Amino acid sequence: MARYTGPTNKLFRNYGVKDLSNRKLTTSMRQNASGQHGAVRKKLSEYAIHLNEKQKIRLTYLVSEKQFAKYYSEAARRKGVTGTILLQILESRLDNILFRAGFGITRKQTRQIVTHGHVQVNGKKVDIPSYIVKAGDVITVKSRSTTFVKNVTEMIDMACAPAWMTIDKEALKITFDRIPEREELDPDFKEQLVIEYYSK
Repeated sequence: MARYTGPTNKLFRNYGVKDLSNRKLTTSMRQNASGQHGAVRKKLSEYAIHLNEKQKIRLTYLVSEKQFAKYYSEAARRKGVTGTILLQILESRLDNILFRAGFGITRKQTRQIVTHGHVQVNGKKVDIPSYIVKAGDVITVKSRSTTFVKNVTEMIDMACAPAWMTIDKEALKITFDRIPEREELDPDFKEQLVIEYYSK
């Protein structure tokens, strides 16, 4: 699978991903696009607007083009609002749930915790970051990474913990209670533009 290894902050700035380092301080970071002419305002075509929104959501969750297209196809196949279902699928990824629960500073960090085999779902080891967690699943962090993860949780404000999961910081356990509703997800995402992008 193709993996981007270039400077991510530049890439994120170009597409307007707001949490460049997620929980790290971003107040000093410039929000305009990278490069000498990044601050110059350009009139975007309709296609560019759709593409930029697709890239912004894709890069926020750190998924590849192929994965994102697969998630869209799955969302379009299911009954309901396609855009909302797409975001719900992305939110249900194992690496994202660990990030939302405060078990990592960035999604890259929680992805590494998963791939190194430190995570169990319902008592079974899962080392696939894209694993889709279902309502009622229990996620625990085991082995040598527990001290590291506990140190991370102390740095993160748990008051912002999502309402759709129950978090036990001491036991490093997450219970994924339910699928989040659209109004509980990022209001800046314009998923309708993504639907229009794939509909062309």
